[in-house]
Amino acid sequence: MRFFNTAGPIQRERHCNVPPLERLDVDELLLLIRQWKYFVLHAPRQTGKTSALLVLRDELNAAGEVRCVYVNVEVGQTAREDVGAGMRAILSALASAARHALDDGWLASTWPGILETAGPHDALRETLSRWAESDAKPIVLLIDEIDALIGDTLLAVLRQLRAGYPERPRRFPQCVVLCGVRDVRDYRIRSDSENAIVAGGSAFNVRAKSLRLGDFSPAEVDSLLAQHTAETGQAFTSEARGTIWELTRGQPWLVNALAYETCFDHKAGRDRSRPITAAAVQDAREQLIRRRETHLDQLTDKLQEERVRRVVEPLLSGTASAEAIPADDIEYVRDLGLVRTDDPVAIANPIYREVIPRELTFSTQATLADDPALYVGADGALQVDKPLAAFQAFFREHSEHWVGALPVQGGRPATAAAGVPAAHRQQRRTNRTRVRPGPYADGSADRQAKGRRPRRAAEGGHRVQGAAPEPRRDASRRAAADAGVHGPLCGGGSAPRHLRPHRGEGLGREGLPPGGRRPWGAGHGLGDVR
Repeated sequence: MRFFNTAGPIQRERHCNVPPLERLDVDELLLLIRQWKYFVLHAPRQTGKTSALLVLRDELNAAGEVRCVYVNVEVGQTAREDVGAGMRAILSALASAARHALDDGWLASTWPGILETAGPHDALRETLSRWAESDAKPIVLLIDEIDALIGDTLLAVLRQLRAGYPERPRRFPQCVVLCGVRDVRDYRIRSDSENAIVAGGSAFNVRAKSLRLGDFSPAEVDSLLAQHTAETGQAFTSEARGTIWELTRGQPWLVNALAYETCFDHKAGRDRSRPITAAAVQDAREQLIRRRETHLDQLTDKLQEERVRRVVEPLLSGTASAEAIPADDIEYVRDLGLVRTDDPVAIANPIYREVIPRELTFSTQATLADDPALYVGADGALQVDKPLAAFQAFFREHSEHWVGALPVQGGRPATAAAGVPAAHRQQRRTNRTRVRPGPYADGSADRQAKGRRPRRAAEGGHRVQGAAPEPRRDASRRAAADAGVHGPLCGGGSAPRHLRPHRGEGLGREGLPPGGRRPWGAGHGLGDVR
């Protein structure tokens, strides 16, 4: 029985799948290969890139016109800036791939000597050149996870491939396909040897085209789910199929993960006589998010990158226009799969829209101490006014500290991303138009003051403070305050803006600061206001 695959390349005999090459323009691929082009295939993680390359390799070798080898160069990532160690790992992986796919042991016996004589900065070019010369058929090289390489190691690979490009197809591979998450133009290579940032496009300027492997279409999602039904007899209701599409928008890993969760992980879903419902799909969504699956964890890890934050933060907050986001950053985040490929720019799918704010507030959620039972009535229904009132009290007391501590700055709009109800956001905007109440605003301390100033109503009916108390003469100096120095303060008017108490200090109903002793214009020779 086949099942839904959520890890590694698909195996068509074991996994329900959408045929990988059907998701690409095969005619265009073959045309590029026949024209001796070097090109890029990129897509977000776990969308089927490796599966597509492996099927392409097998079909090219079966056709017999070329000899095709697929190699994953991720093994060189741990070498980082050590070009020698990185090149040794890459050449070893290439030799192993040629032996497995073509039963060709020539590379395994040759590359160590070439590396020793040519050195790491020319060993790859020389090895591929001699290999192509020794073979009667042109060579097609598929290099996967190219953007996993780091710094000078990546730079050395790209430049050696470019150096051999003019010698194809007799003395260098006829076609090279670079595959990774990002397009080569987005490689920002920090070269220690050159003490500079090198753009990938300049290091590999022989790229003819950049192809992107897209998400599933609605028809492909239905086709994938129908394979399970054909295998087991278990149906997905129309509502369940629609829910899977709406939650994932065709992201391949998410589609397979929801389907696997509902059909295999859920005990009820293993009963093949029971159809998969929309409620089961929603429950599977919640389980995936709570478990912080690797795919989702890698996704949120990208939020630490400044280029990603410049795009995602305004999308969550709604505070910046599209014109304020650099175009290159938008394309980069699209390559990562975080936002939609079409306009307008938006988070790619509802699951990602929920995962990102949850991750940004994960530590806060984990330490919440409130018992949800406090907000549930005797009939089991949620008493909505209770959590709203509790939130309002918390927000009024802690808003400045809470907003400032959020991982996504830009401040207040992040509260909306974390699920703050619209009513609370409106309440917060309304509060800004009012004078903030002081600690004695309930009147208990204010009543001790002698007399009351009339309150006046501002436009819109909000109460605001009256004018400041009239200042007294400065008894310590035995002279009236100089109006030329102290301005309108001496004439009985309101305090100048720069002398007024900070709004954070708070004012009581009678306009007095806490304690009632601090003068307007303290430090300017004015007497106490009583």
